[in-house]
Amino acid sequence: MIYIKSRKEIEKIEKSNIIIAEALQFIEKILEPGVDTKTIDREIENFILGKKAKPAFKGLYGFPAATCISINEEVVHGIPGKRKLKDGDIVGIDIGVNLDGYFGDAAKTFMIGDVSEKVKKLCRVTEESLYRGIEQSVVDNRIGDIGWAIQSHVEKHGFSVVRDLVGHGVGFKPHEEPQVPNYGTKGKGMRLKHGMVIAIEPMINLGTYQVLTADDGWTIYTRDHKPSAHYEHSIAILKSGPRILSKLK
Repeated sequence: MIYIKSRKEIEKIEKSNIIIAEALQFIEKILEPGVDTKTIDREIENFILGKKAKPAFKGLYGFPAATCISINEEVVHGIPGKRKLKDGDIVGIDIGVNLDGYFGDAAKTFMIGDVSEKVKKLCRVTEESLYRGIEQSVVDNRIGDIGWAIQSHVEKHGFSVVRDLVGHGVGFKPHEEPQVPNYGTKGKGMRLKHGMVIAIEPMINLGTYQVLTADDGWTIYTRDHKPSAHYEHSIAILKSGPRILSKLK
């Protein structure tokens, strides 16, 4: 079912997303070589709880942590643990928040220390592709327009789009319809309507688009073990244009 949100409901969804944006800004100051992902997860969870909200991912479908933290070849859904950040790593942090029953979802890839130029470019192009997708998130456009914008930008730079994982609706639940692929054909797919809220989240690989699931049943990693970048915003589709809900003003 696709939910159409009212202005007041979108405002409540935005409040949960702002907590995510603040958490991503807060955590950046402790991201350095030697820090383990469990510590990062704990700091983010405490930050969310301090805002009188709840981490939406903890326990969702059985996920054991508050955040998904994915390093280098890990695409998404990395379980925080003893793995420590190293100089030259990239780390994707994906956060969901439940504030009074309204859900937000956003992610960012951070660069740790001296990152190689090709990986810096991967991160830059992935973030650019997110905004290309957002530009297409207008009333009467189609889902395929978003995927086409992301895919065409990414592939122009020689990178690949993960096919096995997609964006989604968000707001009343952490994951709602419709699915929002990061690839597609312009002019195809469901038409976008005023009041829809979607999470656009390109997952872009340096090498092959193919991915595998780790033995933990959660962590998705690239088949060729080359790095992957991930950026995400929650977007309200309005007659006035797309509104980014998970961005600090």
